Amino acid sequence: MIREIVQVGDPVLREKCKPVTRFDDELAKLLDDMKETLRHAEGAGLAAPQVGVPVRAVQVDVEEGFFELVNPVLVSQKGEQTGAEGCLSVRGKAGTVTRPEKVKVVFSDRNGNRYSLTARGFFARAVCHELDHLDGILYTDKAQNVHDVED
Repeated sequence: MIREIVQVGDPVLREKCKPVTRFDDELAKLLDDMKETLRHAEGAGLAAPQVGVPVRAVQVDVEEGFFELVNPVLVSQKGEQTGAEGCLSVRGKAGTVTRPEKVKVVFSDRNGNRYSLTARGFFARAVCHELDHLDGILYTDKAQNVHDVED
């Protein structure tokens, strides 16, 4: 089911999200809905609070593939990259954000199995952007030159 993507101003976007503790059908439904919502919106990533659910789950859909990260933790970062970002929850805006060039993240899958991944370039940018959502941080909090764009 495609869910509504909440927009800037909704307090859920500023919450520090709670860890997922139950890897059950409810989580699977949330993740399935998030994937459908993300694909419909044609975005690079989506975090659970963006669909109104303040739990630590994100999805990233980039050239390297589709990734589902539950309870993700950034364990290392290296380098720096600066580039343009937008957000499905901040429609009509874009800005320039500096992020790590390379990151390593540990996370669970929807069944509670733990993994790690290393992301570089745009993939790393997308992961960091989505992880920020889990701590109530929007890219506009870090961006320079935020400006209007056409959706």
